[in-house]
Amino acid sequence: MNILVIGAGAWGTAIALAAARHPSGHQVQLWARDSGQAAAMQQARCNARYLPGQAFPSQLQVTAQPLPALAQAADVVIIGTPMAALRQYLTVLAQAAINAPVLWLCKGFEAASQPPPNQQPPSTVAYGLMAHEIAAAVAPQLRCGALSGPSFALEVARGQPTCLVAASPDLAVRQAAQAALHSQSLRLYANADMVGVEVGGAVKNVLAIAAGLCDGLALGLNARAALLTRGLAEMSRLGLALGAKADTFMGLSGMGDLLLTATGDLSRNRKVGLLLAQGLRLEQAVQSLGHVAEGVYSARTVVQRAQALGVEMPIATAVVQLLDGQLQPQQALAQLMARDPKEEGARA
Repeated sequence: MNILVIGAGAWGTAIALAAARHPSGHQVQLWARDSGQAAAMQQARCNARYLPGQAFPSQLQVTAQPLPALAQAADVVIIGTPMAALRQYLTVLAQAAINAPVLWLCKGFEAASQPPPNQQPPSTVAYGLMAHEIAAAVAPQLRCGALSGPSFALEVARGQPTCLVAASPDLAVRQAAQAALHSQSLRLYANADMVGVEVGGAVKNVLAIAAGLCDGLALGLNARAALLTRGLAEMSRLGLALGAKADTFMGLSGMGDLLLTATGDLSRNRKVGLLLAQGLRLEQAVQSLGHVAEGVYSARTVVQRAQALGVEMPIATAVVQLLDGQLQPQQALAQLMARDPKEEGARA
């Protein structure tokens, strides 16, 4: 297959490496927006900035050539940019009238966008859209899907065992993703529930900030277990309200991704919580990362979307108040612990 990966950050590069190492001998083009960056990576045969030491195989070429022509020649297109850039590149691909399946790696909600199409009754709330809703708005003719699951880019780049989910209502998209990426080191499951997979990928980032805060305050393992369990309930409530299937949240893109992002030392979102617990301001915490932490940008839209649907998400709400400077870390904890007792259940 000819595979095009858009975005030469950590995740785009990692998935390009995985595709280029595939035993079927795929040819992979990794597209970088900056021609100077593309030339440097092509010459060095690695991404020294984001994934130092991970050598590029001969099947992987880095380019900054015009994107429409590259996309038209591809069998599969994978977008490896942050959520903020997804709309831009889906628009480019739609205008290029490509036939190849398009998948994205970003997880989250768009920060500021219009209400979902066909929403009834009309609303004046500026919802944050999920990726598939952005695609429906700007590129409805494209065949699209999401790649998600518990995965750090560095471990994928190293070829360490990883499982991902290819989510799309279109069977051909799911099969194309598996043909492009499924190997001995990267196992790809298919799932038709794109809504559930995307909700899991978005909400787990917000909950990982809370988990980092919990660990940074040294609240203990009991507290972290409770936080993740109740966080999974919040995730499920929002997903079900948006039309997802309950089983999805017990799988790789739900519980699996939450456990990894909330406990792994490579998690940028967890790191934000740890730094906030140390007393850093949000701006300082974000600047120290050097990468995008999607939970910071999507937390508010997650809560806005939940409130519009009448879904209670106390942990996510506390994270937003913390990020906005309305609460200090200890106040956020006190607010959650002071809630009235409830019966345990999916809606509690």
